Amino acid sequence: MANKKAAKKDILTNKRNNLRNTHFKSLMKTRIKNAESAIESNDKETVTIVRNALKQIDKTASKGIIHKNSAARKKSSLSKKLNKSKA
Repeated sequence: MANKKAAKKDILTNKRNNLRNTHFKSLMKTRIKNAESAIESNDKETVTIVRNALKQIDKTASKGIIHKNSAARKKSSLSKKLNKSKA
C-alpha cells in the first residue's frame, strides 16, 4: 500500500483513467464488430454503421487510448472489408 499522499492520489487517478480507457476501448471494439457483421450480412445501413465505427476509432485515438498507427490500421482494415464487399 502507498504511504505518501501523492502516491495515494496516483492510485485514484490510475483507477479513474483505467475505467475511462476500458469504456472507450470496449465501445470501439463493439462498433467494429457491428460494422464487420453488417458488412458480412450486406445490411442496408452498412455504410452508416461503418462510418460510426471509423468515427469511434478516431475518437479513441484522439484521447490517447490507442496509438494513432493502431487506429489507422483498424480503419484501413475496416475500409478494405467494406470495399471488398461492394465489389
